[in-house]
Amino acid sequence: MKLTTITNVSLDGVTQGHRRIDAGTRSGPGAPDEDGSVGFERFGWGPPLLDDEASRFIGQAFQRADAFLFGRRTYEIFAGSWGAGMDPGNPVGEALNTRPKYVVSTTLTDPQWAGTTVLSGDVAAAVGELRAVPGGEVQVWGSGTLIRWLLDHRLVDEIVLLTYPVIVGQGTRLFPATGPDTGLELVDLQSTPKGLTIQTYRTTGRPQYETATP
Repeated sequence: MKLTTITNVSLDGVTQGHRRIDAGTRSGPGAPDEDGSVGFERFGWGPPLLDDEASRFIGQAFQRADAFLFGRRTYEIFAGSWGAGMDPGNPVGEALNTRPKYVVSTTLTDPQWAGTTVLSGDVAAAVGELRAVPGGEVQVWGSGTLIRWLLDHRLVDEIVLLTYPVIVGQGTRLFPATGPDTGLELVDLQSTPKGLTIQTYRTTGRPQYETATP
């Protein structure tokens, strides 16, 4: 299966807290948020900019998934909302509740969300086995830490970025200041009335660099 990461990101690269629901994952004021940092308070910057076209794209993307792969924090957020029957009949919830889900965790032992498999051993090998399944698509939503790990191990086939026209100004970015270099090929580009751009890239290995001139 093709492994696709799909990420809501601000213009300045922030992925943290795009929905207000994420704030509920913290245990109290000043506690670590969903990305393990402190001091972030700008939750909910995404929904005010989400229009019908972007929502339709998201629904269609979820519907084409054959399986989902999550980091534990994103898994818990989704399980607590969609897994609890939030908005019955929604195409997002229908896909999440009926298709296989894989969560990377060394501490989760008894997942309550039906259809969940915990990956806790050789994660690279397990993801490689998923990618080796003919056809289909396994999607990674949110899960910034996991995405960065997957990129480090060159296990990502496509990257989809829903880029919102907002500068959040703080928070965890999708791509670290120092990380692996990855070449990309643009395969689709869309824009929406409220100014979101939706870019789909295919990974092409390491990028080419300009050669030094004598």
